[in-house]
Formats: sequence, structure tokens, C-alpha cells
Amino acid sequence: MILLARHGETEWNVERRMQGRKDSPLTGRGQRQAHAMAALVRSLAQRDPGPWRVITSPLGRAHATAGIIAAAAGLSLEADDRLMEVSCGDWEGRLWAEVGAGVPATAASRRWIFNAVGGESYEEVEDRVANFLASVEPEPHRRLVVVSHGVSGRILRGVYAGLTQEAVTELDVPQDAVYRLQNGQIDRFDCEPVE
Repeated sequence: MILLARHGETEWNVERRMQGRKDSPLTGRGQRQAHAMAALVRSLAQRDPGPWRVITSPLGRAHATAGIIAAAAGLSLEADDRLMEVSCGDWEGRLWAEVGAGVPATAASRRWIFNAVGGESYEEVEDRVANFLASVEPEPHRRLVVVSHGVSGRILRGVYAGLTQEAVTELDVPQDAVYRLQNGQIDRFDCEPVE
């Protein structure tokens, strides 16, 4: 089983600024979201006792969220570069609206994020998250809490479920839910709402 979470809200999420590999701290709301995810993870993990691991993207926003989750569950924290967010190259740090205005022909599709100069392609992100999934314990022995990002977490779910690129780009990327990946199924669990 994998319990997959996205990092909590960041200052750049609020500003609608592209993060990619650059970082921005969690907001107060983002920290409350991380605590809500921690409570939910603890509850879900208790249903399947055994040795659990928490693995996170090394980027600060994911690492901070995962640290809150790991502390609440009494687990250590591991970082894995393969869980990092898509590199958005030259667009990182720029406002979404500004970037979207520069690429109007593709802005209607969520796939335009893969067109950044100096950024990663969908296939590059897919390869690294698929490599991550192939490297972890097989089911039913797998008990992982994974904290990632919007795009890389969406693609991880797609690789797990065998979804097309089009289907993957339409998946939700909430910051207040945890996905359980188990036995070829993906189930969403919403956290207690936070203000």
C-alpha cells in the first residue's frame, strides 16, 4: 500500500506562481493541511499494522509536509529525488497567468506545463516516478507514505493505474486529501477541513 499526499499550500500556490524545482514555504494553512493529512495517514496506517516508511521529495515544501506526517506517526523520513516536482525550466518563479499568456495555443490544456524551455517532458517525469515505483517493496508487503507534488504525484498515480497521459493530466491534485494505492486501485480520502 502507498498513502500518497501532496505538500500543503505554499506562498507561491497562493500567488499562483510556478514552483517547479524552486521552493516557497508552507503557509499557515499549508501547515494545518499537513497536520490534517498526518492525522488521516495515522488513521489509515493503523488499519494495516506493520513497518511503515515515509518517503518524500527533497524539495522544501514536500519535506516540511512529510516531516509533520512522519513526526505524528513516529516514523523516520527518507528523501528521494525521483519524487521531485516537474522542472518548469525558465518558467519557474513566474506567475501562471504570465506564462499562460505567452503560450495561448496550449494554455487550455494542463499539458502545456511540459513545454517550458529547459524544463522536463511528461515522459521524463513518468520515467523517474515509474523507476521509483519499480524500486519499492512489492504489494502486499509495501507500506509507504509518499509525499510529492501536484504534477509528479498525478503522474505517479497514472503510472500505478496504467492511465493515458490525457487521463493523468485531468486528475485532481488536492492539498487536503490522501490517496491510497493498493491492489491496483486508487481511493481518495479527504482530510478534515482546515481554514
